[in-house]
Amino acid sequence: MCVIPDTRKSKLEVHMAKIVIIGGGWSGCAAAIAARKTGAEVEILERTDLLLGLGNVGGIMRNNGRFTATEENIAMGADELFAITDKCATHKNVNFPGHDHATFYNVVKVEPEVRRLMREMDIEVHLITRITDVVKEGDRITALESADGEHFDGDVFVDCTGTTGPMGNCMEFGNGCSMCVLRCPAFGPRVSISEKAGGHDYYGKRADGTPGAFSGSCKLEKSSLSEKIVKELNEKGVAVVPLPKELINESKLSKKVCRQYALPPFAENVILIDTGYAKMMTPYFPLAELRQVEGFENARFVDPYAGGKGNSIRYTAVTERDPFMKVKDVENLFCGGEKSGLFIGHTEAISTGSLAGHNAGRAARGETLITLPESTAIGSLLTYEKPDGGMITFAGDEFFAHMKETGLYTTDIEKIADRIETAGLTGIYNAFN
Repeated sequence: MCVIPDTRKSKLEVHMAKIVIIGGGWSGCAAAIAARKTGAEVEILERTDLLLGLGNVGGIMRNNGRFTATEENIAMGADELFAITDKCATHKNVNFPGHDHATFYNVVKVEPEVRRLMREMDIEVHLITRITDVVKEGDRITALESADGEHFDGDVFVDCTGTTGPMGNCMEFGNGCSMCVLRCPAFGPRVSISEKAGGHDYYGKRADGTPGAFSGSCKLEKSSLSEKIVKELNEKGVAVVPLPKELINESKLSKKVCRQYALPPFAENVILIDTGYAKMMTPYFPLAELRQVEGFENARFVDPYAGGKGNSIRYTAVTERDPFMKVKDVENLFCGGEKSGLFIGHTEAISTGSLAGHNAGRAARGETLITLPESTAIGSLLTYEKPDGGMITFAGDEFFAHMKETGLYTTDIEKIADRIETAGLTGIYNAFN
C-alpha cells in the first residue's frame, strides 16, 4: 500500500465532516458507501429518478478479469454492491463468446436493493437533482448549485457524473439521441463538475479519431422474441443466433465502447444474455433487419427506445486525476467511474468509486491518502495506458491479456485474498468502522 501524507490540518471534527457525491451510478454509490464507512456524513446528488445509471441496462459481472477484481474489492472491504449483484443474479458461471464464468444480474431488481442499502447506511439520496455549477474559494469547492437553485455545501466532493451525453454529443458523434436510460430530455443534460471546478477534461476516441464511443448493447423485451429463444435464455442465460451473411455488419465493432465484445462472433451472430430483459450485445441494430432474423419477427427495443438506429455516446468528459483519485488542480474534489479514466464496466466503476470515496473520507479526516499497488489488478488498471489511448477493461482486450501475462488474473479466491493481505490492504475500506 502506498500512502502520501496530507499535511493540511483539518479544522473539522471527524463526525461533522460532510462528503457530497455527484452522480448516483455504480461509482457514485460505491464512493458513498466507502466514504460513509470513514465516519463522514454522506449525500448523493443524482440527476435522474433512479440510482445506478447505466447499471440499469448492464447486468454482466465477474466475467474474465472482473472476477479477480471483484474478489480484490471484497477482500479490501468493498463487498456490499457485489453482494447485491450476486443476490440478484439470473445466472452464474456462464460462458459466452470470449468470456468465461460470468454472472448476469437482473437489471429490474438490482436498483431497489441498492436504494435500500443507502437507507440502511444513512446515506442521504437526492434524486432529480441536477448539479449545474460549483462555488469555490481559491482551489477548493465550498458548495454545489442545482438547476433548481438549491445549494449543497460540503467539505469534500466526489465527481461521479460519468461521460455519457448530453444529447448534443449523441447528436454530433453518434446517430442522434435514442432516449437511453439516462433520459437527458426528461431530466436535463449531464454537467461535468470537474470541468466546472477548474479541472481539465478529455475524451476517448474511436479508431478513426471520432470522439467517444457507442454504448455497447441494447435491451429487447423478452416476450417479443420466439418461445425457443426465450426458453434458451431462461435455461442457459445465453442465446447465440447466427445472422444471414447479408445482415453481418463488422463496422459496428470499431464504434462500440465495450472492446471486450469487439470480436467477430458479435458481428456474425445476435448474442443475447438474460438480465431480466434480453440484452443484445451490439450498440444498435436496424429494427427492420432484425425482424428478418428467425425468432426476432416481433422484436421490440426496451433501451434505448430507438435502438434500431443508435445508442448513447460515452467517454466525452474524462478528467485528469492523480493516483489517489483526486482531480488535478482542485484541492477537495475526487472522481470515480468513467469520469476517472477510460474504464469500461460496472466492476471498474465500483473499484474506482470505492477508492475515491475512501480517500475523500480520509481527506476529510486529515488522514493520509492511499493508492493501490500494481501488484493488484485494480492498482494495475489505474496506471495502465493503451498505446492507442483507447478504453480499458478487466474483461478483455489488451488489459485482460496483460493480467494473464503478469499473473494478475486468477479465479482462486484464496490466492486473491493472500495478494491483498501481502499488500497490507485487507479490510482497508473498513479501517475507520
